Amino acid sequence: MILYPAIDLKEGAAVRLLRGEMASATVFNPDPAAQAAAFADAGFSWLHLVDLDGAFAARPVNRAAVEAILAAVDIPVQLGGGIRDMATVEGWLAAGVSRVILGTAAVKDPALVREACRRFPGRVAVGIDARDGRVAVEGWAEASDLEAEALARRFEDAGVAAVIHTDIERDGALQGVNVEATARLADAVGLPVIASGGVASLDDLAALLAVEERGVVGAICGRALYDGRIDPGSALALVAGAPGAGGKAAGQC
Repeated sequence: MILYPAIDLKEGAAVRLLRGEMASATVFNPDPAAQAAAFADAGFSWLHLVDLDGAFAARPVNRAAVEAILAAVDIPVQLGGGIRDMATVEGWLAAGVSRVILGTAAVKDPALVREACRRFPGRVAVGIDARDGRVAVEGWAEASDLEAEALARRFEDAGVAAVIHTDIERDGALQGVNVEATARLADAVGLPVIASGGVASLDDLAALLAVEERGVVGAICGRALYDGRIDPGSALALVAGAPGAGGKAAGQC
C-alpha cells in the first residue's frame, strides 16, 4: 500500500478543510514547497495535491504553488482540482505532474476521462468524492444522484490508473476512515482504489491494510500528519511490514 501525504492548496498555502468546507480552512504551512520537501525527506514515495481554489473556479488557480512543489521534490505527484479539459491535463503532465485526478469531469465529461486515459496511459485517476454514497462535484459544492459504485463502473474499461474514493463526511474530521465503503467499491470494480477521508491513526491504516487484497492499494493522509496524530516513520514502517496487495496495483507512472 502506498501512503500519500496530502497538500491541499488554498490561496497559495497548505491547508486542511473540515468536510470540504472552505470556510473551515486551517493553514498548516504557508510554504507548500517546504511542506512537500518535508514529506519527501520523511520517506514518502508520492504526494497528493489538490488545488482547492481551482476546484471551485473550474480552472487551475494555485499554479505557482504546484510548480514550486514540483521543483522542490523528486518524488511523483498526483494532482486534482480544476482539471476540466484536455489542455489542462496536457499542461500539468508536461509540467511534471505524474498523475492527474479527474473528479467533476468524470461526472460531467466522461469522454474527457476516456480520451485522457487513451493518450496518457497510467497517468489519469478518477476522483470519486461521496457523501452518503452519492457523488459530489464542483469542489463538493454540488450534489448528484449518482452512486459512487455506478460512477466507478463507467470507467472500468477506460484504463484509469486508480480510483480515489473520498468520504466527504469524514474528510478532515479525524473520525476514522470508512473502510467498508472503500472496500465495497474495490470489490465492485476491477480498479485499484485509494482511500481518502478520515485517516486519523495507525489503527486506521492497519484496517485499510487488512483489505488491501480486495484492491485498496493506497491511503491519503492529511490532518493527522499535520497535527502529529500519525508519525510518518511509524506509518511507513507499518506499511512496509505488510504483505503486498493482490492483482491490483496503482504503481509508479
